[in-house]
Parts: sequence; structure tokens; C-alpha cells
Amino acid sequence: MKTLNPQGIDDMLLYRLGRVLGTAGSLITRICEGEFGITRREWRVLANLAKSDGLLSSELAEVAQLDRARTSRAVTALVAKQLVVRVPRPHDRRQVALRLSEAGRALYQAVLPRATAIHRELVAPLSPEQAAQLDALLALLQHQADTMQRDADLPKADRRRGGRKVGHDYRRGTPAGSAGEEGG
Repeated sequence: MKTLNPQGIDDMLLYRLGRVLGTAGSLITRICEGEFGITRREWRVLANLAKSDGLLSSELAEVAQLDRARTSRAVTALVAKQLVVRVPRPHDRRQVALRLSEAGRALYQAVLPRATAIHRELVAPLSPEQAAQLDALLALLQHQADTMQRDADLPKADRRRGGRKVGHDYRRGTPAGSAGEEGG
């Protein structure tokens, strides 16, 4: 029951899922970068646009679960590669819809069977019952994660600062400026 009572990082669900993603995801990365000249993040953007063509960049960031800056960089790279086009919206020319170009749709159609094959090989050890159970469990966990995120009272991550909280000495476990800090 290590999932319900983790004793260390190796027992934690997010770490374990991250390992599966890192291992199997590296196969997708090798296909995308090595054969098609796009990053895995760019593949994610293409796949989401194939599913919902005409999204605004902010909408795309939400459905792809990327921050806006990373989405913008991926979109800019895909536009430069002529795989995505920006189309001004007729009612508000300041907004642009993102659409796959013909080349982008062709690339999506070329990568999708390869990604699907990796997916099928990864889940091959599961019985149909186990696969259905996994689907249900993942939906339940996604709902719980969405609820946790919505209800969280945490500061936003600031990756420019390396994710470190300013004003806290982690080696001592004390706030900066406390009596135990040197030069305080």
C-alpha cells in the first residue's frame, strides 16, 4: 500500500507517473525531434490544435496544460516552421486564432500513428478490465488534482528565480532575518 502511505519519493504517485512519462515519453521525443524536427512540446501543441483548431493562445495553453510563455514559444517555433498559422479574428483583429497549416496537419497525421503505437505498446500488459480501471482511476485522480489546484492557497511558481522562496534559509529551516541567521 505504498501509494496510500509513501515512505519516500519512490512511493509517491507523481514521482512514479513522472518516471513512466520520462521513460516512455523519451521515445516520443526521439521520434518528434529525430524524425520530424519538432519538440515534444510542439507535438503537444500540434495535437491540441488538431483536436480544437482555431484556439487563442491562452485557450491553447489551458487545454495543453502549459504556461502561456511556453505555449507562446512553441507557437512561435511552429509558425516559423510553417506548421501553424495565426489568423486574426474578424470581430477583434487584436486576437488571433491558431490553426494548423496544411503542412502542420500532414505532420500531425504522420506523427499520430507513431505516438499511438508507443501508447499501445505501453498499455499492452493490461487486460481490458485493467485498462478500463486505469481509465476510471485516472479520471478520478484528474478530478481530485483539478479540485486541489482550484482550492490551493499557494504562491505561483516563479521559475526565473529557480523556484526558490526568497527570504527562507532552507539549510536551517528558518525564515531569513531570524535570530539564528548569520549577519542577520
